[in-house]
Amino acid sequence: MTKRFNRFEQDPVIPAKVGIHKLRSTVSLECLNMEVVGTITEVRAAVGRARNSGRTIGLVPTMGALHVGHVSLIERCVEDGHFTIVSIFVNPTQFGPGEDFEKYPRPLDADLQICQEHEVDLVFAPAAADMYPSENLSWVNVEKMTSSLCGRSRPGHFRGVATVCAKLFNIAQPDVAYFGQKDAQQAVVIKKMAADLNFQMQIVVCPTIREADGLAVSSRNQYLSSRQRKDAACLYRALEKCKSLVRSGTTDSKTIIAEMTKTIEAVPSVDDIEYIEIVDAKSLEPLAAVTQKALVALAVRIGPARLIDNILLDAPDD
Repeated sequence: MTKRFNRFEQDPVIPAKVGIHKLRSTVSLECLNMEVVGTITEVRAAVGRARNSGRTIGLVPTMGALHVGHVSLIERCVEDGHFTIVSIFVNPTQFGPGEDFEKYPRPLDADLQICQEHEVDLVFAPAAADMYPSENLSWVNVEKMTSSLCGRSRPGHFRGVATVCAKLFNIAQPDVAYFGQKDAQQAVVIKKMAADLNFQMQIVVCPTIREADGLAVSSRNQYLSSRQRKDAACLYRALEKCKSLVRSGTTDSKTIIAEMTKTIEAVPSVDDIEYIEIVDAKSLEPLAAVTQKALVALAVRIGPARLIDNILLDAPDD
């Protein structure tokens, strides 16, 4: 029997299978103005109560390790007036062999504090056993647009992402779900999935949040040493180089990518440029030239971190 957290409870005992079982007393539960639950039944009950009181539902799906990028999504959801749900679940099905599933940061106490401070109504923090109670034989595959960019080196990743998002959408039944532009391919894939599967909801994509030197905020930035962190700003410099070239009239994709590559390769901490690509912003099909709205995306390995970033470019004026 799963125990529900709410502001009237102190030091609850949570069964080990529940995703919130690692919560400790660093978060004062009697001060929480939000519910923290670990089961699907509890989420649906909370959503039902919210709808009965006339609220619309907003969902911010996360893997935890919340940072200012996540906070921007939460704030947008709250500002839009929705009953705000944040899911915190490190989804095992979107990680491949040798990836960082085991070491992915899980600071649940801190995450709950952030959610509380930003007026979240409900946190859903399930365990894998709650999301995948038996062998999962049903998957959501979004074809074509998942085979390029990150999908090329992470086979199965977007199958896991699309499946867990479909599950969260079915569990929470949101009117709106919020995603970040930093994970641009994910946002495009989820939009396509929601449209193709007739989810009655809106997908809102919010701008990338950046550090002072332009590096996109990411939970994986904490893997970097101080030197690597400084060098990681080269991703943003390469994207800015791209913008500068297009503004000056250079639209050939190969030329732009070559110049971006030079910018990144000049940095000593870079171990590998996984890809730099210019694709159609909607279909993710490669573009030979920037003649229409384009997504310029890259993935770079620096030390233990695989970092991604992107910008959107409008077609140059005729």
